Amino acid sequence: PPPPPPPPGLGPPPPPPAPGFGLRPPPMMAQEVAPAKPMIEPPKPMKPLYWTRIQLHTKKNTGPLVWETIDEPAVEFGEFVELFAKGAVKEKKKPISDTISKSKTKQVVKLLSNKRSQAVGILMSSIHLDMKDIQNAVLNMDNTVVDLETLQALYENRAQAEEMNGIKKHVESAKDKEDAKPLDKPEQFLYQLSQISHFSERVFCILFQSTFHECITLILRKMEILQRVCETLQNSKGVLQVLGLVLAFGNFMNGGNRSRGQADGFTLDILPKLKDVKSSDNAMSLLSYIVAYYLRHFDEDAGRETCVYPLPEPQDLFQASQMKFEDFQRDLRKLRKDLNACSAETEKVYKLSSEEHLQPFKGKMEEFLDHAKMELQTQEKQLADTQKIFLELSVSFSVKPKAGEKEVSLNTFFSLWHEFSTDFKEQWKKQNKLMLQQRVKKAEESFKQARQKPSYSVTTKNATGIKAKLGKKI
Repeated sequence: PPPPPPPPGLGPPPPPPAPGFGLRPPPMMAQEVAPAKPMIEPPKPMKPLYWTRIQLHTKKNTGPLVWETIDEPAVEFGEFVELFAKGAVKEKKKPISDTISKSKTKQVVKLLSNKRSQAVGILMSSIHLDMKDIQNAVLNMDNTVVDLETLQALYENRAQAEEMNGIKKHVESAKDKEDAKPLDKPEQFLYQLSQISHFSERVFCILFQSTFHECITLILRKMEILQRVCETLQNSKGVLQVLGLVLAFGNFMNGGNRSRGQADGFTLDILPKLKDVKSSDNAMSLLSYIVAYYLRHFDEDAGRETCVYPLPEPQDLFQASQMKFEDFQRDLRKLRKDLNACSAETEKVYKLSSEEHLQPFKGKMEEFLDHAKMELQTQEKQLADTQKIFLELSVSFSVKPKAGEKEVSLNTFFSLWHEFSTDFKEQWKKQNKLMLQQRVKKAEESFKQARQKPSYSVTTKNATGIKAKLGKKI
């Protein structure tokens, strides 16, 4: 079992003493300067704030301080007092080991092995709770006082069948015997836990309920990433345009070659190698040229903030490359197995519990189990659908399984895309930045030219000629 949790309720260590504590005070000055701000007396004792105070009147001329320019605003402290007043001192509960009475006689009955006894003893010392708190948490499914971590530790350290048989036999044989030796504390603790109605079954269900949602959510998020990437590669206009450009430039470069030219497509393993194909002057790569061409001719928003990256994000592709369908199937099988076990444990509690201890356990577990079964069924179907989509996608890109693989793995397929998308995005960012700079420069030049043009206006003289007079008469 994991190491016992730290004792709840322990606060931070007390603040260090004020600087200079214990030293003799300096001699009094002839006239002491009073603090600039009046003393405040809150209506209730407040929680302290352990800061190091600065008082301007005690500061020598070390230069201007920000505090000299800051004024305290007027504040209505009514709500603040209610929120930050010192609470009543709560009674500090003893470790549960202290609540179990210790026998006055030195001899006690030890039924556990030394190692097991020590482990239970450490757990008891770390739990500052009453047994009634544990009973309330288990019977009412209430983890406000006893958290899930503590319940997990209690469940892992519960008495096993053989241990419980020995403890119960001793308890039965010790009845009505005045000189009977008492059980040691760890044995007493395990016995008290066993007296909580169906402790083991109930706690198993509580813990499974808390972890089920976390597990199913994790699977769902991974599946969503996988589906999103597959959908983008299959149907995105940008992906198809980029691949079309690679095909066009590749065919042009391979013109006249009987084995490489006139291609209708290509295998994906060339994509990560585009960055290694350099221009004649070694100034740029084929990849950087394709990226620049794509932005100039296919993206109307190139060089603007609204420009959208055309490929799946490298981070999504990397995550997809690390996934395995076998892992999804294994995780869902385990959840199905644990869900069936939880269902069986709840049925046991329903049948054997007294009417007094049946609720709220029954109502809460029935609601959870119905919802969990539906969620699990949905995820199982979604996994099958996603696997089908991926296999169709790998076939459409003519990707073949590696040696030793029955089918194309997620790693084989998406590792190629991850490397290509990482390289593409690096160039895409550079080209976008360059185009933005060119756009700004062009705008500045246009503005500069507009300011340099001479401004003049044409004014007509008063028409006084014969032609103008005739025009007026007409």
